[in-house]
Amino acid sequence: MTTTIAPPEPQAPAVPARRADRRSGAGSGVRTLVSPLALASRRGRAVYWSVFGLVLLLFVLAFLFPVYWMATGALKSPDELNRNPPTVAPEKWHFGNYGEAWNLMQLPDHLWNTVVQAAGAWVLQLVFCTAAAYALSKLKPVFGKVILGAILATLMVPAQALVVPKYLTVADLPLLHTSLLDNPAGIWLPAVANAFNLYLLKRFFDQIPRDVLEAAEIDGAGKLRQLWSILLPMSRPVLGVVSIFALVAVWQDFLWPLMVFSAAPDHQPISVALVQLSQDVPQTDLIGAMVIASVPMVVMFLVFQRHIIAGISAGSTKG
Repeated sequence: MTTTIAPPEPQAPAVPARRADRRSGAGSGVRTLVSPLALASRRGRAVYWSVFGLVLLLFVLAFLFPVYWMATGALKSPDELNRNPPTVAPEKWHFGNYGEAWNLMQLPDHLWNTVVQAAGAWVLQLVFCTAAAYALSKLKPVFGKVILGAILATLMVPAQALVVPKYLTVADLPLLHTSLLDNPAGIWLPAVANAFNLYLLKRFFDQIPRDVLEAAEIDGAGKLRQLWSILLPMSRPVLGVVSIFALVAVWQDFLWPLMVFSAAPDHQPISVALVQLSQDVPQTDLIGAMVIASVPMVVMFLVFQRHIIAGISAGSTKG
């Protein structure tokens, strides 16, 4: 007696679950403001892109229109600048206002003063903050956590409360009994004590695996060589972020340079000089000087924006 086994019935190929969920718009686990079903229709896509374009346009106007208004304000005549209602674009373009502002407000000298002060603060801050962050992160000194906590506690103190102690310290430097007033060192030394940048560097160093440094130590590299040849090349993104913060902080500061260089107007940075000389120049020239003073920071941000984004993303991930 023989038994006949019927062959299995052919089945349709199974659709992968991920593809099926993608088609149905379910199972993605991501909540969005507009559902995939609404975006599937032509009307839904039209409404979505219209609202998105309108919001993007409003943000662009909110950020770029003040820049445009400042740049074109320097190209107007004084009468047109004070006209009510104001004109959106200059009726006659006065490009010579920028040249007058450059010479009348002595911008080359004050820009050079700002560059010297910002560059010195940047170099010293990179050197000392990087060394301190490396020591706290990798060398593990005694009472390292207590020291770090004390450094971070200074972030809780308002900057205005530290102005008088800093001024008294700079006016009569302890132990040396010398004054740093009317000297770029009066800007450099207080800028070195930046707890935020130190903490930013330490957090980045903490994410670098210990095995990398141990391998270098086996090869005979000392602590300083590990910092110079391994950690610093790996830390270029965060060093770019710290550099931007350090330069912008000095470039835009007003109160502290005003106090340090109160007796030496020729050594004042551009932020202080614009205010000191604003009473004796036309308003169009003053606006032109403000545009010129803001150009270096804008150019620096455009050049190093890739490093800024990389540094922020590197500091937000681990491993």
